[in-house]
Amino acid sequence: MTRAAVFFDRDGTLCREVGYVNHPDRLALMPDTPAALRAVRARGLAAIVVTNQAGAARGYFPFHLIEETHRRLVDLLAREDAALDGIYYCPHHPDVGPPGLRRRCRCRKPGPGMLERAAREHGIDLARSWIVGDTFKDVGAGRAAGLAGAVLLRTGYGRGELVKHAACADVWPDVVADTLTDAVAHVLARVGREHG
Repeated sequence: MTRAAVFFDRDGTLCREVGYVNHPDRLALMPDTPAALRAVRARGLAAIVVTNQAGAARGYFPFHLIEETHRRLVDLLAREDAALDGIYYCPHHPDVGPPGLRRRCRCRKPGPGMLERAAREHGIDLARSWIVGDTFKDVGAGRAAGLAGAVLLRTGYGRGELVKHAACADVWPDVVADTLTDAVAHVLARVGREHG
């Protein structure tokens, strides 16, 4: 049996946007992240991170730092009785980096690869799932994967993204939300209607 998921971008969505996180100690949760994740999982939905992490390809930090940073994320959430069902990241960049990291791939958002992989590994019904993020790449990944909807947050890069893409976006979010709390409330209300 499959279940729905809420896919979350990491930086600017669940965590504060600080540019490239070049040390795990720079990772800090947004204040409403633990409660939002608890609410999602309490409804039986999977909570999954999908994040572009091309800093390693660009040489901003060593590859292993991505895994260390995600261990810190899991630890910070556990201290608040919150958890994720999975963390997926794309370390690639299409134009820069060493062999293996410099390539055009399906996993880099707005591609759907991370969402599709999570769906296979966690039994996720993509057509009933949503994505929440602060960039139009997040929205595009959701559309490419056939998700039910996408929420663009005004946190992180969100406000600037709305201005940048106002007249020329190929895809547009279903909802624009001021906070993660608002985004999750909208998704849970919609998923409730879809299943109720």
